[in-house]
Amino acid sequence: MKTQPYWESTAEILQFGPLKKSISVDVAVIGGGITGVTAAYLLKKAGASFALLEKGGFAGGETSHTTAHLTYVTDLRIKELARDFGLDHARAAWDAGQAAMDQIFKIVESEKIACEFAWVPGYLHAPPGEPDSETAQRLKEDAQLAAELGFGAAYMKSIPLMNRPGVRFSNQAKFHPRKYIAGLLAKLHGRGCHVYGQTEVSEIAEEPLRVKANGNEVRCAHVFIATHVPLQGLSGTLGATLFQTKLIPTTSYAIGAKIHKDEAPEASFWDTGDPYDYLRIDRHSGNDYAIFGGEDHKTGQISNPEERYASLEKKLHALIPGAVIDHYWSGQVIETVDGLPFIGETAPRQLVATGFSGNGMTLGTIGAIMARDAITGKRNPWKNLFSVDRKKLASAWDYLKENKDYPYYMIKDRLFGAGSQSLRGIRRGQGKVVIIKGEKVAASRNDDGRLTFKSAICTHMGCLLRWNKTEKTWDCPCHGSRFDANGKVIAGPAETHLEDIEPTKD
Repeated sequence: MKTQPYWESTAEILQFGPLKKSISVDVAVIGGGITGVTAAYLLKKAGASFALLEKGGFAGGETSHTTAHLTYVTDLRIKELARDFGLDHARAAWDAGQAAMDQIFKIVESEKIACEFAWVPGYLHAPPGEPDSETAQRLKEDAQLAAELGFGAAYMKSIPLMNRPGVRFSNQAKFHPRKYIAGLLAKLHGRGCHVYGQTEVSEIAEEPLRVKANGNEVRCAHVFIATHVPLQGLSGTLGATLFQTKLIPTTSYAIGAKIHKDEAPEASFWDTGDPYDYLRIDRHSGNDYAIFGGEDHKTGQISNPEERYASLEKKLHALIPGAVIDHYWSGQVIETVDGLPFIGETAPRQLVATGFSGNGMTLGTIGAIMARDAITGKRNPWKNLFSVDRKKLASAWDYLKENKDYPYYMIKDRLFGAGSQSLRGIRRGQGKVVIIKGEKVAASRNDDGRLTFKSAICTHMGCLLRWNKTEKTWDCPCHGSRFDANGKVIAGPAETHLEDIEPTKD
């Protein structure tokens, strides 16, 4: 059986030569996956110089072995998060994922990265078999609590494709991770910033702080260890060993398959099993594509992976009988003892980010955001929540008050960019937010070619709406309200239809 991630066979990526001389920079970033490359990009935007060091080829590790779901829904269920950490901390943990998705979207839009980014619904559902009333009730409670905390969640008696009880989460996303990393890498060189492949770090030393690799040194003010499992670095053997006891390496398996066009809705799915299975459906020209994964176990504790792939094949064919499987691969997930990632300092001026569980793409991005903030001296709302040495978190935390000035919360209604001025790019069955006389307008064109103009501002709490190309609706990314193309409310919490906007000539 040939195993190769789908992402590696469908995207080339720019590679870089090794470090050949000693240099001085503000930050040494170790690791060429999504966490390290995103951190380098954000540091450059913040005006800091860096050396990005990757021991092999970029995006060749776990970033290429993911299924690349983008979601704020954590492996630890929302009620369990609230039970273990309190309501405000549970909301903060999910907000982190949502902030990561918005950061990725903002980068994709501003840098024009062709990485197949798409906003899609996500479905948490009961596993195959007859669901008992307790499973359905827990899903109802998950949906209710998530909605109360401000997320777009709704309970469904039967979700699409699976025909099981579940929760629909609005505005989750997916992308092609290698194409995304390739787009970021193209923006990194210059202005004192350096990118090196085939450069394995042999030591991190202090007084002065420096990273040794390939017989040379990178002198720096900070080190960010963005490897899947953190290097020991300055932590010392005892400290590193104790930290490792908080991490649980788990192996997960995935298969990729061509499926008939429109045989399944474009969306992400994952069930409530333990271990759970997960699925994403992508629209392709000629055919659609399914990536199905699961069968997790602690790394090194089975001797026959072929049985895991066979089990996935059987499950996928039961769900989509005509699926033609053409890719097999496995990846490693690093879980933590309490379900939250570890992001922060393990030694003075040495930062790490790890323990992303099933959310490597989003939490890796948050790790990069937090590293940038720590290095540039900015306060970050998730610092204590994800701290490496966190103890029991204080329950009396005024979440909204404490974080209202952080950029994410100031633009939580997703007002990224001004929108388009042109209406001519709106094809039949499409919609987009445009600017008409300085006002944000939700413009859509029906199958007859007629344009409809509505306010692009959700009538619930004023967030900017997004066009859902699959369901041809205007969806609110803040709290999940949905409106049809004519502005009529089809799902709350909004209760008022969208305002009419006076048409303009096309």
